[in-house]
Amino acid sequence: MTIRSLPVLATLALTACLTLAEDRQPGELYPPIEPFKTGYLNVSDLHQIYYELCGSPEGQPVFVLHGGPGGGCYPSMRQHYDPKKWLIVLHDQRGAGRSRPYAEIRENTTQHLVRDIEKLRRHLELDQVYIMGGSWGATLALAYAEAHPKQVAGMVLRGVFAGTRAEIDHFYGGGTRKFFPDAVARIERELALDGTLNPADVLRLLQSKDEATRHRIATEWARYEMSISLLRCDPARLEKIGDNWDPYAFALIENHYLANGCFLTPDQLLRDALRLRDIPVTIVNGRYDMPCPPITAYRLHQLLPQSKLVIVEQAGHSQREVGIRQALIGAFATFED
Repeated sequence: MTIRSLPVLATLALTACLTLAEDRQPGELYPPIEPFKTGYLNVSDLHQIYYELCGSPEGQPVFVLHGGPGGGCYPSMRQHYDPKKWLIVLHDQRGAGRSRPYAEIRENTTQHLVRDIEKLRRHLELDQVYIMGGSWGATLALAYAEAHPKQVAGMVLRGVFAGTRAEIDHFYGGGTRKFFPDAVARIERELALDGTLNPADVLRLLQSKDEATRHRIATEWARYEMSISLLRCDPARLEKIGDNWDPYAFALIENHYLANGCFLTPDQLLRDALRLRDIPVTIVNGRYDMPCPPITAYRLHQLLPQSKLVIVEQAGHSQREVGIRQALIGAFATFED
């Protein structure tokens, strides 16, 4: 069954939220919406990726790429787009979220994930698609668009991360320690590292044979990342990480990628950025984004003179921060004109 044969199901899924959308203020999230179709796509003999379709089957298709790697999708990621105008496509990348097998790092590289996006696009019988990617999702969006520029109608990138050695070193304390010495010291202490924080050591600990150890290390990693990601972070919320969410796949897959240089050659994504010169690109970055400082977004903008760069003041890394959210919604509204 193709997307275009599902208008009745989509109409039923939209009915509950469209009345509320009429009262929505500019910059606010669109009302919550449920998928009108979900499924699994076999992308290898080992991996099946979960995907879902929301909004309008006749709308402009937007592929929403989650962060991490390993973070998986969550419901509010559907709410940055007018559901009457967009076909919203989300999927959990290999090993993440509802994809199967869970927390699997075999056959899990950037090149595999790029091929999965293209396979999903073809499976859904779509031509050109828009792409939204934040953090690692921005990395993957760049990798996909550089491999398949003719299939991309436009992109919005948030919290740009190009997978360079300098960015990885910054993330593991080379830069973050200057602003969050307590957070870096805590994770180094809790992980009992012989040297300084680095992805290879974290990955080794996450592959312990002891389940309790794996969960503790994953929780500490998630706590570290959250502590540096928000401009205003509630300490009580940090201490509850791991209570209602299993951070293992997120921690394992992320450190697997970063320990391997994101499976990219040095400066690959910035070096090949000219392949995107004919694609409308909006780049959104928080002024105080600690995991993904705005220097990378600025460098990408300089390489793409036709791109639009939005530096959001009083914002960190999370797309849930007000200024970031408003910029993302506004960027997609311009594509509707």
